[in-house]
Amino acid sequence: MAELDDKNAAQAASWNGSSGRVWTERQAFMDRLLAPVSEVLFASLELKPGMRVIDIGCGSGGTTLELARRVGPTGQVLGLDISAPMLARARERTPAGTPVRFVEADATIYPFEPDAADHLVSRFGVMFFAEPALAFANMRKGLKPGGRVTFGCWRAPDDNPYFSLALDAAKAVLPPQPPIDLDAPGPFAFADARKVERILAEAGFTGIALRPVDVMFDDGAGGGLDAAVESALQIGPASRALQDQPEAVRTEAAAAIRAALAAHETADGVMVEGRIWIVTARNP
Repeated sequence: MAELDDKNAAQAASWNGSSGRVWTERQAFMDRLLAPVSEVLFASLELKPGMRVIDIGCGSGGTTLELARRVGPTGQVLGLDISAPMLARARERTPAGTPVRFVEADATIYPFEPDAADHLVSRFGVMFFAEPALAFANMRKGLKPGGRVTFGCWRAPDDNPYFSLALDAAKAVLPPQPPIDLDAPGPFAFADARKVERILAEAGFTGIALRPVDVMFDDGAGGGLDAAVESALQIGPASRALQDQPEAVRTEAAAAIRAALAAHETADGVMVEGRIWIVTARNP
């Protein structure tokens, strides 16, 4: 792996450990689950054939490959992530000749080619930096003057049924849970719009805008209620809260989560609303 900012070491350990393993194993499921976010994100881009794009926190490569499809064979896409297992999966699924390069690196200190990219893009990949303003300032170095950044991030957890539903159901059998630290690196680090604006401004971006978008997720990603329950037990805040609990507690929590999700089961799937920001800004 390339050099790592020491302050991001805990995130690197997680995404090269249990988190990276689970997301890699569930790559196809997560691509289907997050498809509505990808649709909103890509609709917000102004991509043209031949453009150069950077995909931050590219994971297993789903967004990176779609970016490559849109910029065509004359374009270039760099997918950057700190997770070796997820990047290995990304490379496995990339057809020969695709204008994509995957790099295992920390975007806080990675030496981006200066003034080279037209667009910096991320789907839920930029909320995990210990020093986000420093990371975005470094990423901005890789953008051309006038280049754009567009990313999706979660809004507040308490107003986000996609995250709160399973955890609230599990809380009935769990000991008291600490509140989510919105200032710590993690899914909700960019929930506060004013904080995001401040970070991007400190990093040197202008024209900063946050657009709230409500998205309907099929929690089972086409697999129905069983798949939705399994997903809640493997990824997300309920999963983390249950990680070190006795098996009896996990079993009781799974039943409570199933009951909560069953109330959202429809002919289209287990449909739960999630609330995100689509953030845009420009390199002067």
